[in-house]
Amino acid sequence: MSHGAPNPSINPHHAALVIIDLQNDFLAPDGAYARGGAVSAAAQALPPRVAAVAKALKAAGGMVVGSQFTLWPDAQGEPMVSPHLKALRPFLRRGDFAPGSTGQAHVAEIAPWVDVSVCKVAYSAFFNTQLDWVLRRAGITTVAVCGIVTNGGVASTVRDAHMRDYQTLVLSDGCAAFKQEVHDTSLADMANVAQVLTCADFAAAVTAAVAAPSA
Repeated sequence: MSHGAPNPSINPHHAALVIIDLQNDFLAPDGAYARGGAVSAAAQALPPRVAAVAKALKAAGGMVVGSQFTLWPDAQGEPMVSPHLKALRPFLRRGDFAPGSTGQAHVAEIAPWVDVSVCKVAYSAFFNTQLDWVLRRAGITTVAVCGIVTNGGVASTVRDAHMRDYQTLVLSDGCAAFKQEVHDTSLADMANVAQVLTCADFAAAVTAAVAAPSA
């Protein structure tokens, strides 16, 4: 859904798709979350849809960024898990989301399209990462956010992008949460700071910008 708003005007050369946490440990059948029984069917359906958007934006000259939730090891090799996450996901163990691991890696469908990866330790892909530096250095002014989860990493990243004065978009069917009602409520809330539109609408806007004659 696009909440009745028209497709945005996008210059693909100044646009980035920011994919939040579509990683093996979250989504793969042998990943950490599957092992812990914390898998969302809606999230597992995202990679092909998001990959198609990434492909379209890349073909138009845009940038694709993927965030990677990362559990850095301490001096003894144990993952440093924040207290709130440890309480929420007690199954997390040594090796999960470890830097450079298969679990931390982007899922196979999106990996070929990612230009820049940023390791993140909290919800927002902007918090304590080099994402803002990379986007500004690349001349990015429009940020389209997708991934998991809608009410967590996506919402936090969207609000941080808004505060940094990017034209901020959210791909409604490019995101997922553990409950549909939470997903819907989060999208409605984000509509206050960003334009909410479908993957197809975003791809159409990008394609239209490429097809438009130069001024």
